Amino acid sequence: MIHYKQKLLEEGKTFETSEKGNSMTPLIKSGQKHILEPIKLDEVEVGDIVFCKVKGSYFTHLVTAKHDKKGVQISNNHGYVNGWTKAVWGKVIEIL
Repeated sequence: MIHYKQKLLEEGKTFETSEKGNSMTPLIKSGQKHILEPIKLDEVEVGDIVFCKVKGSYFTHLVTAKHDKKGVQISNNHGYVNGWTKAVWGKVIEIL
């Protein structure tokens, strides 16, 4: 099943959203609203906060590395590395 945020981003929509959890504090607090806009993998930079899928789970997390073959490395804001992915659909452009 496709995540509704993935669907909106694939449709080219920019929107306000939020998630629960403390993995991105203090950058994004649990439940804090932020704006996601569509992005293509080749536009992603280290340091971006992106909406992506890693090993079957969806995250709004940091890009901590890029690799030509593996894609981007996704981590929380506390040093935990979730893994590598090419499944990136959105970028946080504003934290409200």
